[in-house]
Amino acid sequence: MEGEKIFIAKMILSVALGGFVVLFVHLYNVLVWKPRRLRSKLQSQGIRGPSPTFLYGNIPEIKRIQLQMRSKSTTPKDHRHHDGGGEIAHDWPATVFPHIEQWRNEYGPTFMYSTGNMQVLCITDPEMAKEVSLCTSSSLGKPSYLSTDRGALLGQGILTSNGPHWAHQRKIIAPEFYPEKVKGMVNQMVDSMTAMLKTWENRIEIVGGNAEIRVDEDLRILSADIISKACFGSNYSQGEKIFLQLRALQKVMSKGNIGVPGSREIWRLEKEIYSMILNVVKARSEAKSEKDLLQMILEAAKNCRDNGDLPPGITPNKFIVDNCKNIYFAGHETTAVSASWCLMLLAAYPEWQARVRSEVLEICGKNLPDADMLQSMKTLTLVIQETLRLYPPVAFGVRETLEDINLKDIHIPKGINIQILKPILQQHPDMWGPDVHQFKPERFAHGTIAACKISQVFMPFGVGPRTCAGQHFAMIELKVILSLILSKFSFSLSPKYRHSPVFRKNIKANMSLRFLGIAVSLVLSKISNSDQFNGIGQIQEQSKVNSESNSCKDIGQRGWQQVVESSHKEAPNIEIEMKAATRCTSKEDAGLFLWRFGLCNGEISRRRHYGVKCKRGAINSKGAITLVKV
Repeated sequence: MEGEKIFIAKMILSVALGGFVVLFVHLYNVLVWKPRRLRSKLQSQGIRGPSPTFLYGNIPEIKRIQLQMRSKSTTPKDHRHHDGGGEIAHDWPATVFPHIEQWRNEYGPTFMYSTGNMQVLCITDPEMAKEVSLCTSSSLGKPSYLSTDRGALLGQGILTSNGPHWAHQRKIIAPEFYPEKVKGMVNQMVDSMTAMLKTWENRIEIVGGNAEIRVDEDLRILSADIISKACFGSNYSQGEKIFLQLRALQKVMSKGNIGVPGSREIWRLEKEIYSMILNVVKARSEAKSEKDLLQMILEAAKNCRDNGDLPPGITPNKFIVDNCKNIYFAGHETTAVSASWCLMLLAAYPEWQARVRSEVLEICGKNLPDADMLQSMKTLTLVIQETLRLYPPVAFGVRETLEDINLKDIHIPKGINIQILKPILQQHPDMWGPDVHQFKPERFAHGTIAACKISQVFMPFGVGPRTCAGQHFAMIELKVILSLILSKFSFSLSPKYRHSPVFRKNIKANMSLRFLGIAVSLVLSKISNSDQFNGIGQIQEQSKVNSESNSCKDIGQRGWQQVVESSHKEAPNIEIEMKAATRCTSKEDAGLFLWRFGLCNGEISRRRHYGVKCKRGAINSKGAITLVKV
């Protein structure tokens, strides 16, 4: 009996020791041997990088470099835009990513570093970035951590999957975002804008003039509403509730609970989101079929099930849920962030705000924008492109070598994570020229090919086979948002605004979904009529000058001078209708008029109208321009 006990004890001890040895070997392989082997293969080809520490890799060094940068207090946040003074600094990548800047200067444009046991090949070389982005080999795909560590948030939808499963999803979803399909969504987008614009108008009326509004959060809510209607159709109210829960899940995971088995809140939210989506699916199956994104996903899931095309472990329900989650993240946060950056830049550069507003009002008149009108807005397109160049909403393009692969002149072993830093490439002087850090939308006037030596370096929506399927949707949504805001409001930056781009990690972990965030407040004033500000100033009459008695047909440069001089006898400042300055007099007369009398309201800037220097004409809360004799 005693011998049996000893034998059992030895067996248990042997099993425990065996298990310990297996665990030790596995951990040694994952934490030590595999990282060393991968780094050694790259080092043998001349790829260098900072030496990693055990377990943490280069994370401690990254934190140290970032802390040093913050302590210097030399970030662009202290730069304000003043005409004639210092402009907003757009060369922010070196301060937001100081470790990348330091390492690429020390080790070259392609280098390696580690985050924990993850080995990263960081690419800031334009030619190498082009080759990686255009690669169609199945040996290169999205990183595995996106569907494992981020499984609760992203699952195995179109953003995270690889191989045939990704190709099948792309084939289903991409056509729903083709230009012709997106055109049919414009009215829906315009309708979604109504509530936000009305809220802003009410706030302006309450304060009786200019209202300071934090726009970035309002734009997130708006973007969620737009994508909810596009995805869920008549079930969009349920869709908005689902997206609210997804955002709650996102916030919970941002607290560092990723991978912790005891994170009940993550599991609870994931289960709740799963049930909510399937409830919408059930309601949809019992009602009349709609032609929206959800319906396309439902039909695709059914076809995949019938044809046996679903990969192992992916049920039809999971296929539906994962792709609904992916559409939310692809179509919500990025568009809201980009719209915020566009408004910030238009507020900082009032001459471009005036040019775009002039274009919008010339094309739309008193009508709401439709798809054809939006397509005609060339100046607005230039502004959006330049905004996306300077402030791409997603900072990194990420890939993983699923098998050994040769890219350019480098043999990259399986298991390497590749990181393409978009902000550095899109502000690369060798690609864009010496004015690379300046806001110059006109650089895109003849297309990306003319703007940049390697067009693939402009990659706000990605490049190659993994290009964002919803880029046409995003561009149309941005145009709708900006055109409607510009047609109703004039705006400037809040005095409280400090330019400080934030690299926001929506999931606080290595190489996660990362967005370049902005918190921006604008001072808005309402424009009374949609057709009142066109070019130099097609302004609604708010003054002592009667446009009927002083017909624009009869008033030239001298006539306008007499009108204003006569009015100035009673008051130094007058509010005046400017129709004749654009529609009935020559451009030269309009320019001379503005040059002689100037236009100002608040902060004064210097720019050119029709080749003549003049002061800025800003729309006041009454929808008029105040003329000040100079």
